Amino acid sequence: MNNPQLQQKTFYILLVAVSIAFVWILLPFYGAVFWAAVLSILFAPFYRRLLSAMKHRRNMAALATLALTLVIVFLPLTLITGSLVREGSAIYERIRSGQLDFGAYFQQAINAMPSWMVGWLDRFGLGDIGSLFDRLSTAVAQGSQVIATQALSIGQNTFDFLVSFSIMLYLLFFLLRDGALLSARIKQAIPLSAEHKRSLLGKFTTVIRATVKGNIAVAATQGALGGLMFWFLGIQGPILWGTLMAFLSLLPAVGAALIWAPVAIFFLLTGAIWQGVTLIVFGVVVIGLVDNILRPLLVGKDTQMPDYVVLVSTLGGMGLFGLNGFVIGPVIAAMFIAVWDLFSSAKEEHVN
Repeated sequence: MNNPQLQQKTFYILLVAVSIAFVWILLPFYGAVFWAAVLSILFAPFYRRLLSAMKHRRNMAALATLALTLVIVFLPLTLITGSLVREGSAIYERIRSGQLDFGAYFQQAINAMPSWMVGWLDRFGLGDIGSLFDRLSTAVAQGSQVIATQALSIGQNTFDFLVSFSIMLYLLFFLLRDGALLSARIKQAIPLSAEHKRSLLGKFTTVIRATVKGNIAVAATQGALGGLMFWFLGIQGPILWGTLMAFLSLLPAVGAALIWAPVAIFFLLTGAIWQGVTLIVFGVVVIGLVDNILRPLLVGKDTQMPDYVVLVSTLGGMGLFGLNGFVIGPVIAAMFIAVWDLFSSAKEEHVN
């Protein structure tokens, strides 16, 4: 029996089923696929310029763009990672040898506090250095068991990382080379008007470029400034702390302050007044202004989203998707706003 409606429903069910199955297959390497797509969008303009200069040799232009990506993105990450390992090892050796005694530093800070503050800490069980370190020892013992368990799978994790990295580079080459064709096929498959498709896909690429470039620019600037100030103040491991500030600055408004603020308070409590005041002024005026000025300009302006939407979507995205969420969250928020704008416009046109 030839039933067109039944055939259409069956086809849609099949389409949804195979799409879900395909996404399920890609899930183990979703990070590699995601960043290959993001980097292809970021470097597509450069690829198009190279393609024109190389007389439309697509393979050569894609390979040259891939090489540029490795130099601009991955070479600095490799160098920073090497510096982090060295500084982390040096700090660990100083802690193990007793040159860095955090217990003494903590006790020194408590001794410098006014009596009302010490009483407030006692109420929460933080004033007794002995009991505090007993708790820390228990926590460290539990953490060491977890670390020991995870250490057994370091080789497997390294292998997985290399596989994901290779998949990302492989996909990036083809997405650069065939990205225009894939984009045209996606546009053709989406059952919307040409104007709506152009608006949504344009919004999608704009938000990805603005979010990645803006957040990375803010993170790199805040991390570099914080690391330089830590170096100036003679704090051990400025590259390590600067990198931590860079990662935490992906959290708008409060990120980098989670590192420099406790250090500034420690300086003030231990009598290093000029170091503490300098760090607070530099953190609020310089590092804080980078977040308050650059982030709205680079992220909010291009995405055309309010600052509070960027903040909430970034935090929510990172809560759900980890580090990838600083891109995924704002993209979902921007697409949500764009789709509802299109819906409202279409409804107004229908009424009129």
